[in-house]
Amino acid sequence: MRELFDEVAGQSPLDPQEAARRAARAPERKRFYAKADVIEAEGGFAVTLDGRPIRTPSGRVVNAPARGIAQAIAAEWEAQQETIDPLTMPMTRFANSVVEAVVDRVGLVAEDIAKYFDSDLLFYRAGHPEGLVAREAEHWDPVLFWAADELGAHFILAQGIMHVRQPDAAIEAARAALPDEPWSIAALHVVTTLTGSALLAIALLHGARDPDQVWAAAHVDEDWNASQWGVDEEAAERRAARLVDFRAAAEIIRIMKRSELRVG
Repeated sequence: MRELFDEVAGQSPLDPQEAARRAARAPERKRFYAKADVIEAEGGFAVTLDGRPIRTPSGRVVNAPARGIAQAIAAEWEAQQETIDPLTMPMTRFANSVVEAVVDRVGLVAEDIAKYFDSDLLFYRAGHPEGLVAREAEHWDPVLFWAADELGAHFILAQGIMHVRQPDAAIEAARAALPDEPWSIAALHVVTTLTGSALLAIALLHGARDPDQVWAAAHVDEDWNASQWGVDEEAAERRAARLVDFRAAAEIIRIMKRSELRVG
């Protein structure tokens, strides 16, 4: 089971696209268990296959901090048919990544996210055509205004791709809004890398934007080009694959926020 879990999880703990590519190359495995279930465990909830908890390749038991996360992972295993399809198991890949590579490195993951505050997608605007300029403003300006008003993070915008150094105070203010809990910070990292924007990820975390708004904002330029020149089928397939991991990360964020509210 551990070898299979390694294949499902993928090799790179913080790169969902690489994890999906590796999972796609994995040979098919027959389903070897009758039932997936959730049990209470130390520090949260464990997923079991025929009563045995799933483990990471290094042997760590995958304990989720919220029942909803464990139920989502168990549902992926329960949904498998005669053979196991790793591409349909983004929550399982995510869980493995957190337990293997994030729980002991929360600060490093947060710093990796914080690097985006110096060159975030939302800072660099098109100069033309007017339609694209207006669409970027429509999707991106509310997030920047929210960051300024709620976080005290006042960023500088630029036209084109020339790098503009952001104020240290703005970066520090946004950095302070990052969580210090491994599952949330890992989900935030996934959203950041898939969208190219740590600000969009933080807006999602704090409820300033919902998942659909974040995904649309991340693809303003791509959607504009598609409206002008038509859809690139290969690009559309890649985007659909990324969306699977994005929605899994967004669901982790939603469940963790709900759990925090209940505890509070």
